[in-house]
Amino acid sequence: MLTDTAERYGSISRALHWMMAMLLAWQFTGMVLAAVLGRVPLTGFWVGTHVSVGVLLFVLIIVRIAWALSQRKRRRSYRRESLEKAARAGHAAMYVLMLVVPTLGLLRLIGDVRPVSLFGIMIRPERGQEVTWLTAPANLVHGTLAWLLLALIVGHVTMVVIHRFFWRDDTLGRMIGRAA
Repeated sequence: MLTDTAERYGSISRALHWMMAMLLAWQFTGMVLAAVLGRVPLTGFWVGTHVSVGVLLFVLIIVRIAWALSQRKRRRSYRRESLEKAARAGHAAMYVLMLVVPTLGLLRLIGDVRPVSLFGIMIRPERGQEVTWLTAPANLVHGTLAWLLLALIVGHVTMVVIHRFFWRDDTLGRMIGRAA
């Protein structure tokens, strides 16, 4: 089943969710390793993929937002209004940050003097001068917002555990494809 239902998320929603989860895990693992280990060959490799993976995440979040909007009336709502509001607010904050963080990274990429290459393909050679109005916003908040996104993701995973082991519902099962 491609589309979502009240019983489970469809294969497109699940594929987009888990692809983004893996790519975000890759991004954050690289950044945590770089923060802990500094500039060593392992972190050089990981951080060297950051821009390419970030561009891929940007494309996926655009697709994911469009798909989620198309499926919103098919999905189950919560039985308690307060939980639904909290869940919607948490998901909205994650979606906003999943869009804003790579957008800022792209602005920095476009305005930076360094050459741009994605997945090993040269897109633009080195430029002579930085475009400060493009790079300044990312230099100011890209990293901070990314760590905030990681905190929201940790909260998201925590809620999955609460749903599974304390509330004993099948939220996780719906996301892995089992009917509720």
